[in-house]
Amino acid sequence: MMVSKAAFVLLGVMVIAYSSYSNAKNIENLNIMDANAVITRNEKLCEICQDYTTKVISFFEKDGTAINQTLYHVCSYLHSLEEQCLSLVDHFISILFAEIAKLQPENICKNVYLCENKALAHELKYDDPCTVCHNVVSEVLSKLDDPDAQLEIIQKLLKGCSQIGNFSLQCKRLVLEYGPVIIFNAEKFFEKTDVCTAIHACKAQQIAAIEQQFLPVAAAAV
Repeated sequence: MMVSKAAFVLLGVMVIAYSSYSNAKNIENLNIMDANAVITRNEKLCEICQDYTTKVISFFEKDGTAINQTLYHVCSYLHSLEEQCLSLVDHFISILFAEIAKLQPENICKNVYLCENKALAHELKYDDPCTVCHNVVSEVLSKLDDPDAQLEIIQKLLKGCSQIGNFSLQCKRLVLEYGPVIIFNAEKFFEKTDVCTAIHACKAQQIAAIEQQFLPVAAAAV
């Protein structure tokens, strides 16, 4: 159970790690105005944000094969416990996707100030869904970089271990020893996966420009 919950940790962690990489001030298409400015809600921008947030979540839910491979790779380091680890991954991977399904696009868009009545003025070109998508992915992944969120994930994994009978003690040991490793690998997986291109939010010519905006910040955060 540990590994799949760790999978949630890692995906949750990943969903949050990208946000730390993306600072609105580093994106050319985001213009931050006076902090005291009062901005009326832009329904169109909010709608665009929620639309692509939904697509990003859907991508995570459908990309089960790649996530499984990442977890299987982690299991390969457990040597004598590899078989049990693989069984846990196969059995509890559904938990991961159930947790992903709970993510609310509206809440994520509020966190990046795209669905608020009052906030810092963030103006984004309506014809640039690619930047909107990357901003959303960054917010999602940034949540996973929060130590408090990581701790909560570990706690959930430990709680899950208590439900697997005779393997409970070993499961808890695995969580404590390898939980951080799983989270780290999960982050790396999503850092290398261009979700926005996969869901066709970005055109080919936009990829290089977006990478120039996001990768330097990501490198500094590692």
